Amino acid sequence: MPEWSTRLAVQFSVGQPPVTNVISPIDSFSPSFNMNIEALHSVEATHIGAIFSPPAINFSITVKAIGDVVGRLTKLALDGDQFDITLLEQVGDDWSFSSFVLRNCIITSATPTTATISGAPAATFSGFSLAASVDPKATDPATLP
Repeated sequence: MPEWSTRLAVQFSVGQPPVTNVISPIDSFSPSFNMNIEALHSVEATHIGAIFSPPAINFSITVKAIGDVVGRLTKLALDGDQFDITLLEQVGDDWSFSSFVLRNCIITSATPTTATISGAPAATFSGFSLAASVDPKATDPATLP
């Protein structure tokens, strides 16, 4: 039975050779996958087929504005640079994958919060990825023969 002691880490890599930066402290990372499949209907029948469009991979990252990570992500956004986002296990062994990578990411919006007297400000970065890859665990039933 898993103990759910796993802690996930999010990092981004940019450049050749890639320079990896851990995104910390991070409040949230939300990937979204839209498969864009539409049912094909006709006057005489419904669901006669399907229309497949390319999948859309979007993400949203909220980061505390402590340290230089927000500045680095803001620079990526302003320069329009592509980068990779990796979600991986930092501690533990309860997650389904060894790592999950969004490749060729581009930030489309950056929204900082208001600075207040209490608490650290945060910034939310949203964008899309042109590709994704997964490194499954060897014990994952989906990868077993």
